[in-house]
Parts: sequence; C-alpha cells; structure tokens
Amino acid sequence: MYDTYKTIAQPSEGLFKDNGSKFLSFAFPVDSEDNIRNCVQLLRKEHHSARHHCYAWRLGYEKSVFRANDDGEPTSTAGKPILGQIQSFDLTNILIVVVRYFGGTLLGVSGLINAYRNAAYDAIIQAEIIEKLVEKQLLVEFDYTVMNEVMKIFKDEKLLQNEPQFDLRCQIKTQIRFSELNRIEEGLRKIKGLTIGYL
Repeated sequence: MYDTYKTIAQPSEGLFKDNGSKFLSFAFPVDSEDNIRNCVQLLRKEHHSARHHCYAWRLGYEKSVFRANDDGEPTSTAGKPILGQIQSFDLTNILIVVVRYFGGTLLGVSGLINAYRNAAYDAIIQAEIIEKLVEKQLLVEFDYTVMNEVMKIFKDEKLLQNEPQFDLRCQIKTQIRFSELNRIEEGLRKIKGLTIGYL
C-alpha cells in the first residue's frame, strides 16, 4: 500500500526554444479529469494562435490513470515525452501542457521528442515538488455519553477534527493516513455505539 506520493505545490512554467519554435510549458497540480479539461481549455484560449497544445497527465496515488495527447504532432513525439518526464520525477496529480509556437523550421521526429521532453522538464524543475500523505476521509458518529473515549483516541493519535458537531449524537470528520487506518479504526470501533462512514 502506497503511503505517500509526490506532486507539485503550485502551477509553474518553463520554456524551450529550438530553430525558431518556442515551446512554452505549464505544469498544474490537478485532482480530477474535469480539473485537467479546464486547465487545457484555458490555455487553448490564452494561446489560441499557437500551432499545438500537447499535454500529459497522471492522477491518483497509485499512478495508474494517465494520458498523453500529441494534438496534431506526429504520433508519440509530444505527449509521450511529456509523460516520460512526469514518470521520471515520479509525480502524480499533475498536468503538463506544452504550447508550441511554430518557428518555420521542421524539427523532425527526434527534434520534436527532445523539445517536448526539455520543455516539460523545465516546467517541473521550476515547480516545488512536495510529498503528500495518502489519507482516507472518515465521518465518525457517536453518542455524547462516549465523548471522552473518542476524544482520547483523537488526542493520542493527533487526528484532526473537521466540522465537529456535538449534540446527543455527535459527528466529527477526519482523515487518517492509510498505513494507520486499520489500527486506529479498530480502536474506534471498540467504542459502544460508534459508527464510521467513508467520505
């Protein structure tokens, strides 16, 4: 089970030039395919006169969902080299778009691969790479009468209390690191009348 993953903290930009062509690269932290579509559409509008908007992305801590798009460049000369940089830095929840302004000189297959790879690399090295925990979101519900038992576990395990509601029936949202989930959940379930829902 993966416990952490690497991504970027905020958007970044890079640049690569070759034979008059400019390759502007943009890296974004993303968490959904909708988020990815929106970023690509915004760049297409912002750089509407560019010849190509090639991109690659990877989602999820298991890194199993990914795509590469050549946007009219010869097959595997753009999206694949961009994806290769994402993989080589072991990143996920990231989108990299490389916008090409054609300079009038054809670069050939190897030239294109090199240009898209270097543009993606530049966007990544301009970014702050961070490590994030893989966590499960939980909703813990319990009777007010067992509040002290629940709070002891929350305090001992240093769990965040998100949107707590304390009434006759109490609720607290929290997140627990995957590697700790079974152990902490087992302790919570020993408390009478406590239920756990996954968010």
